[in-house]
Amino acid sequence: MGWLGPAELEALRLSLRVSFWATLATLPLGIFVAYALARWRFPGRQLLNGLVHLPLILPPVVTGYLLLLTFGVQGPLGKLLAEIGIVVAFRWTGAALAAGIMAFPLMVRAIRLSIEAVDPKLEQAGATLGASQPFVFATVTLPMILPGIIAGAILAFAKAMGEFGATITFVSNIPGQTQTLPSAVYAFLQVPGGEEAATRLVIISIIIAMGALLLSEYVGRRAAARVAGS
Repeated sequence: MGWLGPAELEALRLSLRVSFWATLATLPLGIFVAYALARWRFPGRQLLNGLVHLPLILPPVVTGYLLLLTFGVQGPLGKLLAEIGIVVAFRWTGAALAAGIMAFPLMVRAIRLSIEAVDPKLEQAGATLGASQPFVFATVTLPMILPGIIAGAILAFAKAMGEFGATITFVSNIPGQTQTLPSAVYAFLQVPGGEEAATRLVIISIIIAMGALLLSEYVGRRAAARVAGS
């Protein structure tokens, strides 16, 4: 990475940090929501499905503005968090929150498709033997959908790496604090002579995105072959 300048390297490090925590923090909830949508029937199921996919439909700036209204220091949740010393607006943690929300639909969809590919009769067989639903999930479902979970996490990580609109609206573009790769590209393009640095970051972004897509496709094919052979 010697060909990257200090500001570029810092943006890359921050993007990796934000994307890692955004993916890790949302993964347990993503698995739960995906399972609920794939296996359960309950009032409000379609509403939940709509809310999960809403970040894909709304303009990212709108999502960022809603986060600012909710988690800003004057927002209902932001004010409560500030009272215990937690501030996410205009912090890297806020960038992780925004990136996690924007990446959540892709994660849930990948995991949901993996769950729906599992024959429910296998789960029912475990239940008829007296096993609890959590035990059946842990011993039957989870091993079979693990490739789908990995694929969903990879897609979410890649989406978080490329998130811009919601992030810059919610946490601004502060070098060394909230300036991720997309924000850094935008900032470099606003100053004379910044095209070279922006180009280097664009190349890195393309490599990461293509690598994530190829890895996700590979894991997805492995998952399909595994389920088909079971």
